[in-house]
Amino acid sequence: MSNRTASEFFIGAHLRCLQYSYTNHHCNSDWILQVGSNLTKEEQLNLTLPRLSNGSFSPCQMYVPVDWDLSAIQEYGLNETTTCTDGWVHNDTIYEATIVTDFDLVCDNANLFRGAQTIFLAGVLVGAFIVGIALGGFRINSIILATEWIGVAQRSFAACLSQVLAALGQVMFLAVVYYVRDWRLDQFIMAGPLAFVVTYIWFIPESARWLLVRGRTTDAKELIQKAAAINKRTVPDSLVEKVLNEKPVERGGIKILFASRVLRKYFLSITFAWCALNLAYYSLSLNVGKFGLDIFLNQLIFGLSEIPVHFLCMWSLETVGRKVSLMAALIVGGSLCLLTLAVPQSNSIAVAALATCGRFLMNGAGSICNVYIQELFPTSIRQTAMGLGSTAARVASMLAPVVNMLEVYHFTIPTLVLGSLALASGITAFLLPETRRTELPGSTEEAEGKRETNTLSLYFSKGNQKWLTLHLEIVKTS
Repeated sequence: MSNRTASEFFIGAHLRCLQYSYTNHHCNSDWILQVGSNLTKEEQLNLTLPRLSNGSFSPCQMYVPVDWDLSAIQEYGLNETTTCTDGWVHNDTIYEATIVTDFDLVCDNANLFRGAQTIFLAGVLVGAFIVGIALGGFRINSIILATEWIGVAQRSFAACLSQVLAALGQVMFLAVVYYVRDWRLDQFIMAGPLAFVVTYIWFIPESARWLLVRGRTTDAKELIQKAAAINKRTVPDSLVEKVLNEKPVERGGIKILFASRVLRKYFLSITFAWCALNLAYYSLSLNVGKFGLDIFLNQLIFGLSEIPVHFLCMWSLETVGRKVSLMAALIVGGSLCLLTLAVPQSNSIAVAALATCGRFLMNGAGSICNVYIQELFPTSIRQTAMGLGSTAARVASMLAPVVNMLEVYHFTIPTLVLGSLALASGITAFLLPETRRTELPGSTEEAEGKRETNTLSLYFSKGNQKWLTLHLEIVKTS
């Protein structure tokens, strides 16, 4: 679980170095100091920069430099404007250096900033193909490995608790950036924990389930007995042999996933949900500086809000089930994102609150997907299904900066896109079966056979008695 946490912390830390940071910039107009070296800063800006309709100086326009003396400029003024010809002045005093200030990623170059975000997320996607070493690879394997070693009743803990620690990592990163205001140095500090992960990851035991489906029964038996010894339990040899003999060796990989109509439906439905929530999550995360409040306060709220959501997920997954939890998180979260458009944009507290709650639920939906996707597919293709789903979700996260760029046409477009997709994926999740408190399927037949009906169940209980039950079942008949 800890290597999963380190990867989340590393990804989050580096991505937040690429978050939006408005620098209160304006064109460099020092040319006028050649004829008016005693001008104050305010006088210089008044003479060389046009003003916007709200009275502030234009961040991307300046008056065309002229070969006049200072008295003529003051008397007649300047009227012809142009883009910034001599670079920009960044007045942001929060940071010593950011990627925006170092490379002047503002005005016409602002899209390059979104491009940098996309390139970073593309690197995480490539990591998914370098299994066990790169971030995108071992973070997938660590969840699967933990899940396959944990029993039915605590299965959701593997994904949810690691996310709690990742949220704490975000808060730790905030503390680092608060005291170290240089983005390059922050990158090196955040990369440090991975050195420890790369060292100990090779000593983690393999999954006994995976060994069984590969026919490596001797290795599986040794690991099962070792796990029992660690837990101070004794497993009779006859029981171990029975388990080993009952496990079929099934091969086929991706071919099995798409050859089965049932598994194909499950995969497309859960992947759509995963893509939609990733798009929404990263779109909101990358815009943390645009919600009107102090960027450090926003980041603290975002980090702390992720801690309770995963405890809530653990309760929800075991109480109301996987399907209802996922549908509720996506539908309510998407609705909250859309509601940010219904409040005045000048009301920064309301916008930040709605965006935080929407991101809160999208983060929870991510934990649910991590648990859900493993329970839908048999052991032989579980890693394949999760790897492909994660890859598709990473592609969606890569599109987040691109979607945010659509705000140049209208500020509502990015929110409409991510909110609508979240709503649609929440509705589509109805096609998935409920897998709460069921054993992980060991074969394709188990994954298909146990779920001949499509159900939506919601119940609350007191003690051993159910006092409210909602059950909707669709049975397909020939």
